[in-house]
Amino acid sequence: MEPPSASNLSSNSSRSGLRFRLREIIRAPLLSFLEHSGVFHTQSRSVSTSDLEMQHDNANGDGLIQYRERGVVNGGEEVSIRIMGAVEEELPPNAAEDGGGAVGNGDEQSERGVEELRSGVGGNGVDGQAPSPSSNNNRYDIQNVAQWIEQILPFSLLLLVVLIRQHLQGFFGTIWISAVLFKSNDILQKQTALKGERKFLVLISITVIFILHIIFVYWWYQNDDLMYPLILLPPKSVPPFWHALFIILVNDSMARQMAMVFKCLLLMYYKNTGGHNYRKQGQMLTLVEYTLLLYRTLLPTPVWYRFFLNKEYGSIFSSVTAGLYLTFKLTSVIQKIRLVLAALRVLSRKEVHYGSSASTEQVSAAGDLCAICQEKLHSPIVLRCKHIFCEECVSEWFDRERTCPLCRALVKPADIKSYSDGSTSLFFQFF
Repeated sequence: MEPPSASNLSSNSSRSGLRFRLREIIRAPLLSFLEHSGVFHTQSRSVSTSDLEMQHDNANGDGLIQYRERGVVNGGEEVSIRIMGAVEEELPPNAAEDGGGAVGNGDEQSERGVEELRSGVGGNGVDGQAPSPSSNNNRYDIQNVAQWIEQILPFSLLLLVVLIRQHLQGFFGTIWISAVLFKSNDILQKQTALKGERKFLVLISITVIFILHIIFVYWWYQNDDLMYPLILLPPKSVPPFWHALFIILVNDSMARQMAMVFKCLLLMYYKNTGGHNYRKQGQMLTLVEYTLLLYRTLLPTPVWYRFFLNKEYGSIFSSVTAGLYLTFKLTSVIQKIRLVLAALRVLSRKEVHYGSSASTEQVSAAGDLCAICQEKLHSPIVLRCKHIFCEECVSEWFDRERTCPLCRALVKPADIKSYSDGSTSLFFQFF
């Protein structure tokens, strides 16, 4: 048997190193992604020289030296590299002279492969332990889940398309109503921020547009049994599930639109007023919003009560489910009532939650100058830290901050969240 030439040994070594590097190039990003997403966890372990086994086999008499390196990577699979090299004494003289460089290159590539194993694979957790069964099970479960999602995704999308087609008018109507609601909230907040620069004509135009939109929606869906739940009465018949959701969504959106109309009227009333009246405007807007939240909490109750009280499911079952729903609803109603009462208390008392009206002596001691607007104090308010500002200035400040403008002392927050900026809660009340 002829000994392998130096060129063959060099090419075999190069192919082995190339296959190892290609495998690591594909493997490392995949394992990093799984670790980063938290789906697959590994332990970082280093490689020691005792983890690598090198075997020298001269008993075969074929003049070959075997180097075998083994390690367990973090995926639980064994990486094995075998580099074959000829004994230098048994090579022909011309091979030693002409191909010695090739053999030397093969040895350098084998050493480079060992270094890559230590630095690259070892950094990802190579050791001599047996593969972890839990790691293999995790990988198998991930593959099964991915295959399952891949199988059901086209069918799920098809069902969604069919569902949209069955309720096409309601689907596009919901998108339209939601878009108008979000835009109306933005317009109202901008008009509230203008304060004395608001114009009556603009406010009247906005109010008329809101009213016309409400009338148009109820006229368009006049056959969908929307009016009875709007006045907190059960629908005439038991609505299907999707129709019940549609009734609640439309009435919830229109209730907020009606509240925006009332807020526009408040902005007209408090136009060109500041100081004490500006604070009253913010308190009134907050009271209107919390009253709206209470009404919106009650709004879905008649619809779901009629939905759960369906005699087709049996009188006992329907009575139990309807009773449980009313019990769960009662807790949220009580919470909203407390918020409305808190807003009423804030409106009735003269003191604001961040201070009180300043006396003449306190204003004179402060120099009768507001540190925010740098003008003479108007409706002065003294904070708990004893600094005095115009009520309009400090009210606008506390719409964004919770500290004193001068000393940065923490001011006690309000008992309830303020909606003095004219905003409306955009979360839908489905249940």
